[in-house]
Amino acid sequence: MALRPDEFYEHARAATDGDQRLPLARMTGWDISPFEQDGLRVAPLRPPVLPEPPRHGEDPADCDMCRDRNEGIWLDDHWRLARIPGVGVPLVLMLYPRDHHDMADLPDGLAAELGVLTTHVVRHVQALPHVSRAHVYRIGDGAAHLHIWFFARPAGQAQLYGSWLPVWDDLLPEYPAEAADADAAAVADALLASYGGRRPTVDRATRD
Repeated sequence: MALRPDEFYEHARAATDGDQRLPLARMTGWDISPFEQDGLRVAPLRPPVLPEPPRHGEDPADCDMCRDRNEGIWLDDHWRLARIPGVGVPLVLMLYPRDHHDMADLPDGLAAELGVLTTHVVRHVQALPHVSRAHVYRIGDGAAHLHIWFFARPAGQAQLYGSWLPVWDDLLPEYPAEAADADAAAVADALLASYGGRRPTVDRATRD
């Protein structure tokens, strides 16, 4: 059985120093880390907050992702794909169910579609010139409506490997929007050919 929140906190606090700071993570020593260890320190460990605050869109009536169900660069009857603006890597896309679902309550039919559709999106992102990998993330702490992130890792940038990529994305200058729009359109067109669907008339996305 998993530790209770108070037990987890006490277990973790036993490893902290006098300021409630844990030691630096091993990953800060990786050669892909965006930070040098000298001068870097961990934020103080805070006790648990229960009950947890609600995520955005717990009530579908207040969910922006439901409101924007017809927007993006591609959609079909069940899913939509949007480009996320203002990022540092070549392309960040987000896939949403058009109806209000989270991962845990996704019906089996939609879950099967998600697996196939994710594979198609990854395939088309990785087919873009000068892109080596498509990283795929589902976190779910910020919004109740399921959203799957696709990050395009630029070719040759070895420091951007692995789990540090979203952090590098926040550190890098904004990628040229014209280039990202062209690559997003190429992914959408390839998805139309390989999976079906249609191009919506509106493309407006907000970052979660």
